[in-house]
Amino acid sequence: MKVAIVGASGAVGQEFLRVLDERNFPMDDLVLFGSTRSAGTKYTFRGKEYEVKLLQHGDDFKDVDIAFTSAGAGTSKEFAEDITKYGAVMIDNSSAFRMDDDVPLVVPECNAEDALDRPRGIIANPNCTTIMMVVVLKPIEKLSHINRIHVASYQSASGAGAAAMAELQEQYKQLANSEDPTVQKFAYQLAYNVIPQIDVFQPNGYTKEEMKMFNETKKIMHTNAKCSAMCVRISSLRAHSEAVWVETEEPISVEAAQKAISEAEGVTLVDDLLKVGAKANKDANAETMEGLPYPMPLFAAGKDDVYVGRVRKDLSNENGLTFWLTGDQIKKGAALNAVQIAEYLIKVGNVK
Repeated sequence: MKVAIVGASGAVGQEFLRVLDERNFPMDDLVLFGSTRSAGTKYTFRGKEYEVKLLQHGDDFKDVDIAFTSAGAGTSKEFAEDITKYGAVMIDNSSAFRMDDDVPLVVPECNAEDALDRPRGIIANPNCTTIMMVVVLKPIEKLSHINRIHVASYQSASGAGAAAMAELQEQYKQLANSEDPTVQKFAYQLAYNVIPQIDVFQPNGYTKEEMKMFNETKKIMHTNAKCSAMCVRISSLRAHSEAVWVETEEPISVEAAQKAISEAEGVTLVDDLLKVGAKANKDANAETMEGLPYPMPLFAAGKDDVYVGRVRKDLSNENGLTFWLTGDQIKKGAALNAVQIAEYLIKVGNVK
């Protein structure tokens, strides 16, 4: 098994290396690709040093079985044919192909089988906020069909890349020293602020990020449910959170929803209301979330699962539920989901 990573020096590319190692992914060889800026950089993986090669047109992917790509939509579109022409499976983390009819959009906990039908050899990794939400919607959908979804997302700096994370940290340092903050990666200063815009505005007043949640949820879950989203950038470093409201065809009790969520793959329920109070926060264990009555991005960073809490009935809708979730944007929202897709393909023997 030969694996390639395109965009190896980026935040997600580096996370690919960590996740592949953590999960002992079955592979015999690794090749790293990057831009002119990162070509020549060396990284150590499983005790061996690998040098980033310049991504260019040609036959560099001839012996590759699986290629994880995370270098932006433009790069994915330009090099897709080079990557797939000899049979490599391209698992793409960009938005380039997500809504193409002949490219499956996959979250393994929800629709792993869709990855088997890939006419172009490409599988799209969904938007991070969509991934986290549908993992939790899936067990609810099994109880009763979801008709309508409303979501407000609280998205970390990591969603804009490693440079954006560094800018946020630098802004806090600058402000602490009474200096003007550097503002390059976001429309406004993010430190001590929230920005109610992620990606560009569309003609309907929604941003591109918000429309991704609308469109991608339908495709992944094979549903007619409509999702109305408000996506907000916050000063969390690398974990996203979401407040979600769902309306189902039949009423679902809080207890039934909690049970379904707690038993779902890739989800951890943190929803013990008996622990609410100052003592819970004081005794909270950052590694296990023990003692917490609800999940927070501070403790979700670096974890595999999507954490869910504050499951309640929607007071405005007898068929409604509302809940809170948080998860690592770089991990489950990107690299881990892609690696899980590859693991599924290997499990069912569907790699070249």
